[in-house]
This record gives sequence, structure tokens and C-alpha cells, in this order.
Amino acid sequence: MTTRSVTRAFRDQVARTPRSVAVSAEGDAVTYEELDSWSDALAWRLAEAGVRPGDRVVVSLPRSLELVVALVGVLKAGAAYVPVDPADPGGRTALVLADSAAAAALSTPDRADTFAGVVALEVPPRPDVPAALFGAPVAPDDLAYLMYTSGSTGKPKSVMVEHRNITNLVSSPNFVDLTADDRILQLAPVAFDAATFEIWGALLNGARLVLAPPGVVHADELGDLLRDNGVTTMWLTAALFHRQIDVDVEAFAGLRTALAGGDVLSVPHVRLLRDTYPDLRIVNGYGPTETTTFALCHGITPGEELTGSVPIGRPLQNVDVRVVDGDGAPVPPGTPGELLIGGAGVSRGYWRRPELTAQAFVERTFDGVTGRFYRSGDRVVRRPDGVVEFLGRTDDQVKLRGFRIEPGEVEAVLAEHPQVREGAVGVREHHDGDRRLVAWIVSAGEDFDRPSLRAHLRAHLPEHMVPAGFVAVAELPITVNGKVDRKALPDPDWSSRSLYV
Repeated sequence: MTTRSVTRAFRDQVARTPRSVAVSAEGDAVTYEELDSWSDALAWRLAEAGVRPGDRVVVSLPRSLELVVALVGVLKAGAAYVPVDPADPGGRTALVLADSAAAAALSTPDRADTFAGVVALEVPPRPDVPAALFGAPVAPDDLAYLMYTSGSTGKPKSVMVEHRNITNLVSSPNFVDLTADDRILQLAPVAFDAATFEIWGALLNGARLVLAPPGVVHADELGDLLRDNGVTTMWLTAALFHRQIDVDVEAFAGLRTALAGGDVLSVPHVRLLRDTYPDLRIVNGYGPTETTTFALCHGITPGEELTGSVPIGRPLQNVDVRVVDGDGAPVPPGTPGELLIGGAGVSRGYWRRPELTAQAFVERTFDGVTGRFYRSGDRVVRRPDGVVEFLGRTDDQVKLRGFRIEPGEVEAVLAEHPQVREGAVGVREHHDGDRRLVAWIVSAGEDFDRPSLRAHLRAHLPEHMVPAGFVAVAELPITVNGKVDRKALPDPDWSSRSLYV
């Protein structure tokens, strides 16, 4: 297996297709050679500002040409980017800045106060003449990005992903065909690892990256966006995938490949889409952030019988997966167990969290070969034909709209509010079929102020971690082991206005 850095792979692609469009956004576009020059100009600016190889640079920009330039330029400078959603509250951004020990931040002028503690820079204007080549040495095992995920202790943890992890994901992938003729939609927030596949899947294969407009793209708008830009490949979270099929299944008409994941896919929705567009390739993509976006994928065939669930499939190229029992011993096909993921997609571990890294990333010997594996915490079963099916979690972690959420992190912020004596967080299904985050509150007084509580959470957590509703309870149910019995928490009354306000 030949590994390359992202920057080496990108420059190789520029040499092959210099005048092809690399990125387009709302009527504007840059070619591969223009993106190469623009990102070189940014790399020079970062170096002049004191950024050195191995440093971390926070990138907090909306979807735009400048965002893509920022990611490429940071890597060319030999640094690692730390993506932060511009919509995140100041408290969360400050935590990321401090924890990552960022040397600089790339943002917009109106957010200068947010990044007052570091060197705050803007992406320079597009150069009129080619910028000088920036030549920082970048190796395949250098750090490419830090991505923060929800942490069970109440503190978010950051996954360290290397260049080789990214290039393995998108170089000659066995789960999707990516060519220079493709147009790949960039819709995922940059702080969500699906963006890794979208951005680098396009740029390292000579395809065109089509940026969705900043902000939320609604289901009734997506079809026009795809048609107007000739998009051929798109990834959606399971929730958005289901909603799109419900609202406007015709949006998928021009696609060659539709990928979805981040949660369990609905068999009826997949059947409807497959029946409507038999030639469309539908892929269920599974993978924790720790294993670089996807670890297993399942391409749904036209004649495949779908019964209880959509399989998560087979491993990606150069990825090794094992199913083990509670003692770490492999189990035979047909026996449920925990999924271990090894191979080229496994990241370096958690930034500045050696104890968590040691728990989650383990050395195991299978078939006489010792390798490093990530303990996913997911229960799966491998069928006799080798295809893996997802059964659920071994812990309390949940996935919602593709984001991984540790209830403990939300509960820790809840507990800081003076009106909360105890709180628990979980997921319940809304009557429209959508899954939503719910908080159950034991008040410290007679009642609690829901708007105040929601404002408190929004000041410290990203929006996807703020519960949709708050349920007052006299006490939290406890299991015989002394833990909160989340299954015994009462279902919310979705029709009650008091749930929301």
C-alpha cells in the first residue's frame, strides 16, 4: 500500500488537471491551478504570522471558496486544521481554542473578538498572479486535523487524524467510484467528518466540489441545487436522507451515487428510493470519527432483499474489522459481538487524552498478526457471507443527524444550571418519525425556566446537542446497578407546548 500526504496527492492532481474546475459556489469557481496558487498564498501568510509545521490552526468559516482554500493552505503550511462551526457558541469555541493550543485562527472580520487570544487571520484575496510555491515538508503520518466529538465525561474530546488516513479514504475507494467527471456536493458542516469525504474525495480525484450555500439547505430546495449544478454524488445523514425522500424524492434523479449514514437507515425509505431510481447506487456508510469517516460501507443492489435493517457492509480498502466477545476473542459468523476496526483508517488517538486513547485504541493479535484497533463500542454480527449488520450500542452514546452525542456531556452542562437538581438526556422518536434529543429535569425548586435552560445550553454546546424538549420529572429512575434507567424515562408529550417553551 502506497501512502501519500494530502498535500502531495493534491499537487499531483493539480498537475494532471490544472484547468479543470476544482470548486464552485453560487456562480463563482476556481480551477485546480487557481486553488493551488491561492492556498500557497495563504500558506505563506500563515508562516509569516508564526505558524510552524505541527501547529494547529482553527478554521471557522462558512461554506465558501475561502473555506476550501483555508483547509488546503493550512495543510500546505505543515499545520493541522481544527474545524469549528461558525454557529457554535463562544464558550465552545473558547474551549476548542484552549484545548487545541491553536497557533492561529482563520475566520471572518466580524468574529475577531471570538479569537482575540490567538493570531486571527483572514484568507487573503485571490491572487492576480500565481503565488510562489510553498514547500513545507509534509509526511503521510503528520497530523492533518483535530476533530472534536462529544465526550462522556462532560468534556469534548478531539480525534487526531493523519494525512494517510484521509488519502486512504478517498484514493481508489472500493465503496464508490470517484472520477474527474464527478461533481460532489459539499453539504456537511466542516466540523463533521462527512466533510472529509466530500472535500478530499473531490479534490484528490479531480472532481468538482460543489459547495451548498451557507446555512441550512431545506429539503424542498435541495433538488434545485443538485439539478442546477449537475451534482453526481451526495452524502446525507440518515435523518436528512429520510426527510428528502419524504419531501422530494425527485431530487435524486440526476445522481449517480447517494451515500447516507450516521445512523440506522430506514428500510422503507431505501426501498422507495431504489424502486424510484433503479440505476442509482445507494450506499450505507458506517464509521466513527476515530476511523476517518467510513470504516465499512454497503452498496445496496437492485435485487437485494432488505428485511430488518440495512447492513453496514464490508470494510473499506486497507481496513481490517473483527467481531469479538467481551474478552476480546473473535466470535464466529452469526454471533453478535463488539466491532473492532483496524487498518489504514484508524487515527492517531485523542489529543492530549492518553488515558482515553489507551482505553479505545488497543493492540490485538489476529491470525498471527498484531495490529492496532479501535474499539467502536458498537454491537454487530457478521453474516456467513461476510457482510456486517449493526445491532446497537454497548453504552449510552447516541447518534443524531449523523452527530455522535454523549449524554454525559449534555448532562454535565445541564447540572451547571441553578434550577437543575438532576438531569438525564436521551433520544425519543417524534410522532412524525424523526428522532429528537430530550432532557428530563428534576428541578431544584418548584419548577424550572425552559427558555433560560435552553439559552444556558446554547451558550455552551453546539446546536445539535441542545435538546428539542424538556420534561419535568419528580425523580430519575435508577437501575439495580445504580445507573439512570434511560429506557424507563417517560415519553414526552410532543403535542404539549410546555415541552418546548
